[in-house]
Amino acid sequence: MNMIEVENLIKKYEAFTAVDGVSFYLEQGELFGLLGPNGAGKTTTINMLTGLAQVTSGSAMVAGLPYPKGLKPAQRLIGVVPDESNLYEELNGFDNLCFCAALYGMAKKKREQKAGDLLEQFNLTEAGDRPFKAYSKGMKRKLTIAAGIIHDPQILFLDEPTTGIDVASARQIRALIKERHGQGTTILLTTHYIEEAERLCQRIAFLVKGKIVRCGNLGELMQEVQQEHIVQMTLSETPGNFLEKMSQAFPELQIKALGGNSLRCLSSKAVNVTPLIVFLDQLGLSVFEAKIIQPTLEDVFVKVTGIGLDQLKQEKAGGGKGGGKG
Repeated sequence: MNMIEVENLIKKYEAFTAVDGVSFYLEQGELFGLLGPNGAGKTTTINMLTGLAQVTSGSAMVAGLPYPKGLKPAQRLIGVVPDESNLYEELNGFDNLCFCAALYGMAKKKREQKAGDLLEQFNLTEAGDRPFKAYSKGMKRKLTIAAGIIHDPQILFLDEPTTGIDVASARQIRALIKERHGQGTTILLTTHYIEEAERLCQRIAFLVKGKIVRCGNLGELMQEVQQEHIVQMTLSETPGNFLEKMSQAFPELQIKALGGNSLRCLSSKAVNVTPLIVFLDQLGLSVFEAKIIQPTLEDVFVKVTGIGLDQLKQEKAGGGKGGGKG
């Protein structure tokens, strides 16, 4: 059974198209990832599916209920963790959770019990009586997630859940996502962290400029680079001064400079390292290390989208109407 179905979904803001003909589905209990740079349309997609933005055209179904007719009853079955917190700054952690639970019609005794349990689960018990504005970024993120799951939703939308927080909090949040998934929750996760998508998601869609350019499980996506051979070398100098000469001498290789004194050689055939070392030695350069690199999802993403990893990893800096959202 598909819990979410999206067909040719489009969102326009005047002349700007934020989401451009997106189609995908989520099976019941699946953890599906939308991976792409900031501004790709990830947040806009979630906003349409959760009723925070109107659909320009296309169709969607959430929890078996068609959009927009079934939006209201579907909202009781979903949990939403937005990219920016929607909790109240002046309320403390406990009261924020109780307020969110009350919106879903939970009885006072039950919501207070649930709020206490979630504060303990997220290691926020001691901070439960402190105002939300006094929380660190990691604590705010954890409480926002707790608020999104307090009613035990069947479907959970997570928009960039680990962006801008410390490593320890990000690790805990990923563990909690795995736990919810293990309990059968259907999860739609957006992220611009490749390793996060690779670690958590059963299927991944690459979203770029409002379009899905590739979608599949890790094995299917990796087929893009299965025939590639990569050798990474660390040298005594930065490769900028001799990269052109090297590329001319070995036209069958794609040679790219990395950070520092490293470079990568890519080929559709196995790379013989010896001629490379001899050539560099003739230029007066020493090779400190040469190793075979197994292609990763990062290589797939760069190859398919043409987007460099530096651009992908840029943190969200905010933006204008529609265009600045992920």
